[in-house]
Amino acid sequence: MLVAAIDTTSATLVWAITALIRNPRVMKKVQEEIRNYGGKKDFLDENEIQNFPYMKAVIKETLRLYLPAPLLVPRESREECTISGYNIPANTIVYVNAWAIQRDPNIWKNPEEFYPERFLESSINFLGQDFELIPFGAGRRICPGMSLGVASIEIILANLLFSFDWKLPDGLVIDDIDIEMLPGITQHKKNPLCLVAKIPM
Repeated sequence: MLVAAIDTTSATLVWAITALIRNPRVMKKVQEEIRNYGGKKDFLDENEIQNFPYMKAVIKETLRLYLPAPLLVPRESREECTISGYNIPANTIVYVNAWAIQRDPNIWKNPEEFYPERFLESSINFLGQDFELIPFGAGRRICPGMSLGVASIEIILANLLFSFDWKLPDGLVIDDIDIEMLPGITQHKKNPLCLVAKIPM
């Protein structure tokens, strides 16, 4: 559980900062939310995270577009069944492509756009009950590290955005920040994300 939560958490944090640096409007809005509440503190704690609905929407949108494991853990069918007209024999290994589900234009408006506002007025969550957003899977075999991973992402991301202004190095523009992915079970960014962190004045 610890290994899974650490690897996927680090990947998700890189994707979150990547998405934010590519979307300055969203970066400004989420930092304003966090800093307006945080004030002069040095560090935000877990209790304060509950006051950041927009940051939580940013995390949901990151997990929708850049979920840590695009193919969920394989399952095996116990008995023969028919799904949408397809006959699935017993003992078939089933792979769920959550990446495709979470970018399906029949479910999501402008699915390739990073737009956290879609979650502000929506009850859709990633806890396994809404099958259009399943970065951790669903049902009885949902990821056991979900609570640890989400709590880690929230506290780390909140403090990174609270404590630093993130800028591109000199000579780079937003279009230079790619979203290519490495192959593997966990979806890591192919090219390292290099940014300049500045303490806000």
